[in-house]
Amino acid sequence: MELHKESPEDWWEVEGLYDLCFAPGRTALSSYRLRDGVDPVAELCLVARDDLGLVAGAIRYWPVLVGEAATLLLGPVAVHPTRQGEGVGAQLIEGSLARAVGWDRVLLVGDAPYYGRFGFHLLRDVHMPPPTNPDRILGRALKEGAWEGVSGPVCPWPSKRAIDKDA
Repeated sequence: MELHKESPEDWWEVEGLYDLCFAPGRTALSSYRLRDGVDPVAELCLVARDDLGLVAGAIRYWPVLVGEAATLLLGPVAVHPTRQGEGVGAQLIEGSLARAVGWDRVLLVGDAPYYGRFGFHLLRDVHMPPPTNPDRILGRALKEGAWEGVSGPVCPWPSKRAIDKDA
């Protein structure tokens, strides 16, 4: 499986994969409201293609604020149903996190048993917009202690603010 940075030419195939893997109302989820009008973190958005060049999986990241702390929001991540169980999801997650240089923390909404193996843990003091289940709000520190003292609501990245993780 080959990972490469998502390009504009990949967009329709990736959106088709997300449509296939998620419910029709996926764009109505609260996490999508956090993405409205904000560009993804392009260097972390990856596509996995098989040896035939077909899209096997994709992952995207978006900048958000947790309180005042710059944070990566992982998602969506999807693997084509015919490729599930082959480690494509793990390759996308690990490969993208390895590229997250300069970022301190990452957040996602997902299943703790699955994402726990990648170092994600429950975040009780971080609040996603409703109707997000608080038991699915997970985080991973990319730098030692990055979640210490970080709490509060998850808010959209200010659209006029450059994606500068040190800001």
